[in-house]
Amino acid sequence: MTVILRPVPGRIAVAEAAAAPLAPRARLWPAFGAVYRAQLSRARVARIPLLFVATFQSVGIMVMLRGVVHAGDGEAARAVVAGSSVLVVAFVALNLLAQYFGQLRASGGLDTYATLPVPPAAVVLGAAAAYASFTVPGTLVTAVTGCVLFHLTFVNLWVLLVVIPLAGAALSGLGAAMGLLAPRQEIATLLGQLGMSAALLLGVLPASHMPAPISWVRDLLPSTYGVEALARTFDGGGTHWAAVGADLSVCAAVGVVSLAVATWAYRRAACR
Repeated sequence: MTVILRPVPGRIAVAEAAAAPLAPRARLWPAFGAVYRAQLSRARVARIPLLFVATFQSVGIMVMLRGVVHAGDGEAARAVVAGSSVLVVAFVALNLLAQYFGQLRASGGLDTYATLPVPPAAVVLGAAAAYASFTVPGTLVTAVTGCVLFHLTFVNLWVLLVVIPLAGAALSGLGAAMGLLAPRQEIATLLGQLGMSAALLLGVLPASHMPAPISWVRDLLPSTYGVEALARTFDGGGTHWAAVGADLSVCAAVGVVSLAVATWAYRRAACR
């Protein structure tokens, strides 16, 4: 028996509509700008109270440690102020970003981004940059307060303008990767909390006071190099700028790798 298929006018119209070409994919940097502005607007409403908590927490740690650490140009004072300042970045970039991407993945929000003609790297970079931008006021307030409390110099605080984006990129990439790779939202939140706690415990205390195995773990944290770079600028005897540049270079290298991993994790989660 031979079956003859006849064209139906209505179905032909539907097929032609389905075959219509899609809009071209947006370029990376314009898409990054659009995602950055959208995330910044959203985070401005939802995250400012948490940023206040991050700043209050760091200032509170410095006030508490002022009772046992002498003021002046000492290793402990420099470590406390630098570690507390970078802790604001770690709180937002590691903790909040891991929670954000974990929630986005669990609620199906990634499907919305996947339908947009934007490159995956633009979504990850835009969200990470927006969250890192919100750490600037809290980090500056913490650093200035620490300099007053521990009688450290303000002269080189401008280096924060380099420390914040580089340390923020490294920690944001890690936070985004945690949120996107964790099998459950609760685990993403747990990983973000653990990362922020590690940055607190291993960044605020001076490295020479730690046992060797703990120092090795400390060296694995990208926030450590931001803390070391900032702490070196408080040295009243002259800043070793080559060492500062080396620490910041480590932050930049880790930032490139961690953001690449986060982009791969986003593409993997969005295409499932």
